[in-house]
Amino acid sequence: MESVIEQSRAQSEEISSVIVESPPFSTGSSEDQSSSSSSSSSSSSAEVRIVTSGGLCIPVHSNVLAAMSTVLEKILDRLRKHKNSMKTIPIHGVPCNAVAAFVRFLYTSRCEDEELEKYGVHLLTLGHVFSTPKLKQRCARELGRRLTVESVVDVLQLARLCDAPDLYLKCMNLVLREEKAVQGTEGWKFLQDNDPYLELEILQFLEETESRQKRWSKTREKQSSYEQLSEAMESLQDIFGHGCTNVKPHQLTTNGCYKHGEILSTSEGLHMLIQHFATCKKKVGGKCCRCKQMWQLLRLHSSICDQSELCRVPLCRQFKLRTQLGRKGDDGKWKLLVRKIMSAKVMSSLILPTMNTQQVTVQ
Repeated sequence: MESVIEQSRAQSEEISSVIVESPPFSTGSSEDQSSSSSSSSSSSSAEVRIVTSGGLCIPVHSNVLAAMSTVLEKILDRLRKHKNSMKTIPIHGVPCNAVAAFVRFLYTSRCEDEELEKYGVHLLTLGHVFSTPKLKQRCARELGRRLTVESVVDVLQLARLCDAPDLYLKCMNLVLREEKAVQGTEGWKFLQDNDPYLELEILQFLEETESRQKRWSKTREKQSSYEQLSEAMESLQDIFGHGCTNVKPHQLTTNGCYKHGEILSTSEGLHMLIQHFATCKKKVGGKCCRCKQMWQLLRLHSSICDQSELCRVPLCRQFKLRTQLGRKGDDGKWKLLVRKIMSAKVMSSLILPTMNTQQVTVQ
C-alpha cells in the first residue's frame, strides 16, 4: 500500500515539474527558458496551488488566474481574506492531465490537439465552470468536429449543461439526419430512462424542423405556381403580339425574333388552350372548365398589362374597363394574386440575367 502511495506521489511530482518547467509557464525570453534557476524561481513565486482529486499539486500565479477567469478571480478574493501565505484551489472530478491542460491554457491560451482529443469533454466543463469563453469555444468546435452517432447524445447533454449553443445545434442536426440510428444507441436509451425533459426537447426540435420543412416546401410550390402564371402572361403577349406559338418570353430578342441557333422551349399547353378556346361552343357561362381557365388567364393578363391601348391580347381593354368600373375583380384574393405574380415576374427578370452571366463565364 505504501509503495502505491509513493508511486502516486512520484507521478504527481513528475507531472507538476513538467507543467512548471514547460514553455507555457515561462513568460520570459529563450534565455529564461533555458535557465533552470528561472524555472525554480517562477515556481517559488507562485503563491497559489491548484490541487486535483488525484493528488496533483500545481503552483500557479494569482494574477494569471484572475486575468483569465472571473470565477477564479472571485475565488482568489475570498482566499485573500485568510492570512495563510499559500492559497489552495481544489479542482476535483476530472483527470489530473485535464487540469494540467486547463492550467496550461490559462497561461498560453492554447490547447494541443492531442489534449482536446483525450480531454475535450473535461476541458469544456472546466471552461464553463471557471468562465473561460475562449476555451469553451475551442473545445466546442473540436467536439463538434468529432461528433459521431454513438457520442452525439452524450455531447448533446454536455452542450446543454455547459451552455454551448453552437455545439448543441450541431448535435441536434446530427440527430435530425440520423434519427433512427441515434435512437438505437445506448446513449439514447440512457436518456429515455434518466432525462425525459431532454428527450422531449429533442423530439420537439425534430417535429418543429419537419413542420418548417413542410411549410417551406408548400411556400416553394406556391412560388413555382406564381412563376408559371407569370410566364404564361408573357407567353400570351408573345403569342398574340409576335405570332409566336412555341417560345418562352426570355427566348426572344428585342425585336421579337428567335435567338439564332437556340433550341427553344415550347408553351404548347397554352397554345392548345387557345386553340380550344377559339372553337369551343361552351366558352360562355362557365360550362367548360378549360375555357374558364382561359377566361381567368385573359383577365389576369389585363390586371397586369400596363399597355392596354397597344396590347393585342384579346379582351385586354374590356377587362381593364370592367375593373375600372368596379365590376368583378375587386376582391382581395384576386388583387393578392396579381401582386404575387408581379413579384414573381420581377424576381424572374433579376434571376435570368444572373444565370446568363454565369453561363457566359463558364463557357
